[in-house]
This record gives sequence, C-alpha cells and structure tokens, in this order.
Amino acid sequence: MPYLLELDASNNELTTYFNFTPPKNLKEVDFSYNQIPEMRDLSSYQSLTKLSLDHNNIEEIKGLEKCHSLTYLSLAHNRITTISGLTNLPIKVLSLCANQIEKITGLEDLKALQNLDLSSNKISSLEGLEEHDLLEVINLENNQISELGEMEYIEDLPLLRVLNLLRNPVQEQTEYWLLVIFMLLRLTELDHRKIKAEEKVAAVNKYDPPPEVVAAKDHMTHIMYSMIQPQRIFDSTLPSLDAPYPMLILVGPLSCGKRELSHRICRQFNNFFRYSPCHTTRASYFGEDNRLDYYFISQEVFDNMLNMGKFIATYKYSSHYYGLGRDTVESIAREGLASCVHLEIEGVQSLKNTYFEPRYILLIPMNKEKYEGHLRRKGLFSRPEIETAVSRVDMYIKINQDFPGYFDAVINTDDCDEAYAKLSRLIKEYLGMAQPSDLDSSQVLDGKALTDSSSLSFGDHRALTSGETQITLPSDINEFSDSSAKNYSARISAKLAAQKTPVEEASLQRRQQAARQALLGKSPSAYAQLFQRGLASTPAAISPNRLLEPTAFLPSGSNVSRDWNLPPASPDTSPRESHATTGLSMLSSAGAFSTESLSAESPIPNARYSEESSAECADIGGVSSGMESSKDAELSNDTLEKTPSQPKSSSPGVPQMVNRPGSDAKPVLPPIPSGRKTSDP
Repeated sequence: MPYLLELDASNNELTTYFNFTPPKNLKEVDFSYNQIPEMRDLSSYQSLTKLSLDHNNIEEIKGLEKCHSLTYLSLAHNRITTISGLTNLPIKVLSLCANQIEKITGLEDLKALQNLDLSSNKISSLEGLEEHDLLEVINLENNQISELGEMEYIEDLPLLRVLNLLRNPVQEQTEYWLLVIFMLLRLTELDHRKIKAEEKVAAVNKYDPPPEVVAAKDHMTHIMYSMIQPQRIFDSTLPSLDAPYPMLILVGPLSCGKRELSHRICRQFNNFFRYSPCHTTRASYFGEDNRLDYYFISQEVFDNMLNMGKFIATYKYSSHYYGLGRDTVESIAREGLASCVHLEIEGVQSLKNTYFEPRYILLIPMNKEKYEGHLRRKGLFSRPEIETAVSRVDMYIKINQDFPGYFDAVINTDDCDEAYAKLSRLIKEYLGMAQPSDLDSSQVLDGKALTDSSSLSFGDHRALTSGETQITLPSDINEFSDSSAKNYSARISAKLAAQKTPVEEASLQRRQQAARQALLGKSPSAYAQLFQRGLASTPAAISPNRLLEPTAFLPSGSNVSRDWNLPPASPDTSPRESHATTGLSMLSSAGAFSTESLSAESPIPNARYSEESSAECADIGGVSSGMESSKDAELSNDTLEKTPSQPKSSSPGVPQMVNRPGSDAKPVLPPIPSGRKTSDP
C-alpha cells in the first residue's frame, strides 16, 4: 500500500503499531481503543499530520521528535503523568484528557498550539499556559483548580475565546462567573455557556467601573440614604422647578491653584459667593485650617455622614474620600448667596448626576514642567503622587476636547495671578460689572499664547493641546447665555418622552383632563392645587453679562420675574406682577439669591384675573387667541386640541421668549377662578 494516506486501526487489541514498511505519504493514523503500552519511534513518518492513540495504556509521550508535519495529537484516556517529548512540533490541537497529569509542563515550545484539552486530570494550577499567543480553546473540566488567582496565567492570551472550568472547586466561589469574565474579557464562551454582552458590562462595572459608573453609583447611594431621612424643602430650592440654585465649581488637577482662587474670588465677590469647603478623610497639609479649607474628619465620621444622606456628591482620590456636604450648601443658600466649590474631575462627574446645575470652570496648568516643579517645591506630595497629578493634566485636556461644553470655561493657571485676573474679569462680565471681552474666533494660539490671551468666557470650547490650538467659539452667543440649555426638568422630560408605560399614559391623561377642566372653569381638587404653579411674565433672553446672577441661572420662560424685564408702564404687566418684581435687583445686597428676592405666582381660587393677565397667559402658553370670548372657554376637548396655535404678538416692551427644550409642548394653564362667569368681560 505505497499510496495509503489514512489508516484507521481503532477498536482492536493491538499491542504495537507500525510493524510494516510505512507508506511514504501516510498523513492520518488512528490506533485508538487498543492495548498499546508504549509509543514507538515515528521518525520515518515525515508526512504524518494526525495521530490518535486514545484509550490505550501509554504512560509516556515519546518518539515524535522528528514528526515535523504533525499538527494533531490525541492521547486521551491513557496513563500519562507528565507532558514531554513535544519539543519544536507544529502541533495545533493537543488532547491529553483523562490522564494523570498534575502540572502543566512541556508546552513551552508549542508556539502554534490553538486547542488544548487537559480535562479529567489532577491539575491545580494554570502555570505553564503563559505566552501561547495563538491559543484559542482551553478545556480544564474536572480538575482541581481552586483559586481565582490562577486566571492571571491566561489573562494575557490575546486569542483565547473558549474556556471550560466545569467541575473545578473554583466554581464554588461566589464571584467566580463575573470575575473570570472580567479577567478574560475576550472570552465568548465559558463553561459551555455563551457570554452575553450584558455580562461583560456587569463584570467591568463591578471590578473596574469607569468614572461615570462610579459617579452614578455614588449618586444612587446618596439619593437612597437621603430619601430615608425626614424630608423638607431645602434652602437651595428656588420657587420654580426650572430655577437651579447658582453654584460656581472650579475644576482642576492636584494643587493647580483652584483652592486659592476660590478663596480670592469669594473675598472679592463676598456679596455674591461664599466658599463651600468639602469634607475629607485625608490629614491636613501644612497651612490648611479645619472648616476653612476642608472639614477634616475620620473615615468613620465620613461613613456615618454618608449613611445619614448628608452628602450631595462624593468621590475618591488618592485613597482618600471627599464629599460636598448638604448642610454646607444649605447654610450658604440660607444667607442668600451662591456657593463656590473646588473639585477634582471625579467630584464633577458625581455632581453632574444631581439636580444642581453649576457653572464649571476648568483650571489647567499647560506647562507640565513648571507644574511638576511647583508640586515638588511644596514638599507635600510623594513622587508617585506627583507623577499621577502631572499625568492627569492630559486627562483633563482630553475630556475638554472629547466633550465640548463639559466645562463652561477654561483658564490657564501657569501664572496664578494672571489666572486670578482672568477669572475675576470673567465673573465681573457675567455679573454685569464689566463689558464682555471680544475674542477673535480665528485666533490660533500655542501654549504660551494661551497664557497671554484674554479670559475665556462661558461656552468657549477650546481644544487645548501642547501644539497649536484653534479656538472655536459658538456661533450663537445665546448658546450658553440661555440657561435653559442646562434645564434639568427639560432634560429629564426629554428622556422620559421617548417611551411611555401604561402608567405614564394614564398619568398624562389625568393631567390633560385637569387642564381641560381648568380651561372650562371647573375648580380642581384641593390635592391638585397643592402641586399647581402659576405663570409669570416671560423674562428676557439672558445676556452673557448676567449669567452669574440669581435669575441668570434660570431658564427662559421660568416663573421667576425680574424688574428689568418689563417697563413699569408695560400694558402686559398685571398689578400683581408689578408688585412681585419691585425692588428685585441682583447687585443690591448680599441677599440677592434669597427667596425674598424671588417670587412665583400661584393660582388662587375666587380671585379675578385682569383681561391683560388672561391675554398674557394665553400668549405664554401658546393657545389660540380665541379665548378672549367666553364661548371659546366652553370649547370641547376635541375642538381645543384641533385648533391651531396662533400666539398673539407681544407688546413692544416685552422681549420675545427664547425657545427652550419642551417649549413646543402644550402647557397646563392655571385654573380659571370658579367665581368668574361667562358674562364677565
């Protein structure tokens, strides 16, 4: 048989093999299910590619040294105790299951190995599987692997896709499934189960969560603990849901000058801002004062405060915990002032999950060498801490590049005095104390020129790099001037409007029914009146000069009025609105942010609305001008929904309302007083 290519001599009682002259081109041989006690020298079989000797009595692997074409070798169900005799063979598939192997050795030279079956042995460690870059499948079922740490030996295998660890003690560990998936993210199948994408995400979120996931979990923790505490209306809660409490957040890497700038800004603008120190578990540095720079507390106290729901946002940096306390912010809001806080980026990510809508100013040292020297001269930080801080500069720059608008302004802090001058000028502009600086959008700056440039205003999205940087400004100046772009309730409504559950649909129908009853003059229930809010005059589009004023943080169309929106003799201003807006000026006193300076109208039964007020409400809500007659007030629901909206043109003294998210939705109008008759003018 000189031309024989495949030989199958399985299921016999052979005690030896190849006692004949071998065919020159023999490629595949199967001697499984025999009684062969040992392997013979196969040096003459140069073309052999597949050899199967399963279910025999072989105790040692030998005789294959010159089989340079062998790619498949199966010695399952034998008596082999060690792996040997496989040096420099091109084996791709190796099966040694159901033997007596205790350690994985002798595989170092099998660089082409792709599929390895070592199931039903006595293996307790995965050591020996390293550096097999082509290995795709590993079967270790029914062995003695008990430690999850053994996964470290195979976590760097780039092509590993299938792993079987069934019937191993390691499976009894509670974290087995997710931890193995996390350590071997390239796996597609584990223990004969397909791995889902959701499981990989869950594994990453559990053992190495990205910063945004950490921030979201922290926020959920704060919400949960705060909800089990006695509920009250916070001092930082303004009369309208659309009115965010004003906060100024200075963001930057370690010791970049943000704390010093916070103190200086609060001293200069003490009628507007108050410094809000965070709580921290780290020890105080030289020159730091408790309650002035930070609240220095122990880990136990920090945990107790966390469990009591006393934090708005928390984060961990350099093995220490930091938290912005609720009581600290509320005490400042009680004085009628805005809060000024400095945070690392982790704190910003946590704070962005809350209902607060601060202004974030990035303070970044562009000269890394100077920044590193500054950290060394302070003598407060170790070498690893300094290296970490310097490396985080690029992270801040990348965040600013990848997420335009994440920070409202960017200021270079290579020169602290110059940075303070820019920050002070920036705040003055938005307080209306100075004229806004003109920036040339076509100006190209390098790192040095950036230091000499004018202050960066809110909304300037700059791609800060070490080389040349093109400064791009928003085409519309009102992009950041209109704080409705940051409107919390509008963003939440937009997310919830995509899909509605039956419960949400029922709730929406009830609200629509309440609105129809209000339009028909029916008095709502006492319970409904508790949650109704009136409408106030539409404020003017907020100019960039007033973004840090209390009402500059309010979205356009909110029900907080200001005295400079309407002239005293405006025909669209009702007597009550004129009374509510008198004396409201941002720059008048330290109580500019207090609730005494903010007024919101609530619907009062048995009160008579003037004809001007009714027209104004109709204008703001976007309903048809046909409501001027009593007959239109009796329209049915179908007629009302089909009538196109024809808003009345506003008077010359009233500026047009800036469009904001959700402004095209039908508003729920305040109820018409029950004492009003259809015959009333």
